[in-house]
Amino acid sequence: MAEFSRDELEEMVSRFVAGNLEAGRTGDWSAMPQFYTEDALYSWGNGPKYEFVARGRQEIADYAYGSEMEGLETWHYPYVRTLVDEKKGEFMGFWRQLAPVKGPDGELYEIGGTGGSWFRYAGNFQWCWQRDFFDTACSGATFQQMWKDGVLTPAMQERLKKGSRMPGWVKADTFDWYATLADREDEK
Repeated sequence: MAEFSRDELEEMVSRFVAGNLEAGRTGDWSAMPQFYTEDALYSWGNGPKYEFVARGRQEIADYAYGSEMEGLETWHYPYVRTLVDEKKGEFMGFWRQLAPVKGPDGELYEIGGTGGSWFRYAGNFQWCWQRDFFDTACSGATFQQMWKDGVLTPAMQERLKKGSRMPGWVKADTFDWYATLADREDEK
């Protein structure tokens, strides 16, 4: 397990969070893959049957910041808490998921539940591993409400129609995210 200086890891987090905020502001997520190693792994659970998995920087660009962001380009994902562990070279950030449009109550549509990302740092201001977590039931409910209210983008409507046929989606029984976690503490 590599150990990194706290200053370096905090600088990485600062750069990444700033890039995330800028991408949400502009709707251009194409700069985000620079924060990953060529062989990075990025995954998240999509309910009980599916996982999203992007292997390598190109798939992260094409899928995580490409097809998965279609219809969500100007959503904002502000980090509300960041936790840095320089000894493990890890960062955990908790974020909100805010739509760029307001609901009937005058507030931005927001996906409820806890959203977050867990990263492993590889040095050179790049992540080598990321696992996101968020409430998929809340996501679905928010998108359905936005569709019903007539404010869900056509691109997002098309994306939802594809369901599990999206690039990067795999059956949950074919991908064990836990096995990808280095230096698991429950094995000590």
